[in-house]
Amino acid sequence: MGKSINAKELIAKRYGKEGSKEREEFRENAFSYYFGEIIKNRRKELHMSQENLAQKVGKKRPYISRIENGEDIRLSNFSLLANALGLSIQLTAE
Repeated sequence: MGKSINAKELIAKRYGKEGSKEREEFRENAFSYYFGEIIKNRRKELHMSQENLAQKVGKKRPYISRIENGEDIRLSNFSLLANALGLSIQLTAE
């Protein structure tokens, strides 16, 4: 059997040490992907099309598609989408 490796070690090996440019880029992309999945899953739970959601928040359908595919999202737009989908945003101090 090979040596086991934990997630932190794997991420460090693939994307560099914490604080490095590569690691920060990975973190930002991971958050964008995660937020996109939340938006997409909730939209589908509500049986809402991308077009319906776009109209509800005053955006165009391709914008919703880009968000769901993990492209960067502005906090103000994330708030609009979350509100339209009945989601709440909670910020906590570490």
